[in-house]
Amino acid sequence: MAISTITAVFEHDAKPLWDVVTSLEHYQWRSDLSRIEVVSGKQFIEYTKDGFATTFIVTACEPCKRWEFDMENSNMRGHWTGIFTGRGNQTEITFTEDVTAKKLVMKPFVKA
Repeated sequence: MAISTITAVFEHDAKPLWDVVTSLEHYQWRSDLSRIEVVSGKQFIEYTKDGFATTFIVTACEPCKRWEFDMENSNMRGHWTGIFTGRGNQTEITFTEDVTAKKLVMKPFVKA
């Protein structure tokens, strides 16, 4: 298991940041993806440019505050949490990812 957390502060309200991070239609900022397939309101699949698929199931959604999902592919499974905290005209975002490799050979790469 590997847990990584990233925190950043932006000079914006939470709404535009939330819209970018949670959009399943406008993901061009994600240079690693070729497409996103929406399965349902709670499930989607991301495909890398090499065609590798990862399935996501949304487990919590508080607009402009919290987005969480479970994720899984043939190499790993894990959970991701995004917290959006308003601080006046700024928004602090904290993204935490907890990933477990499924294959022994993948364990050294999980933190990457």
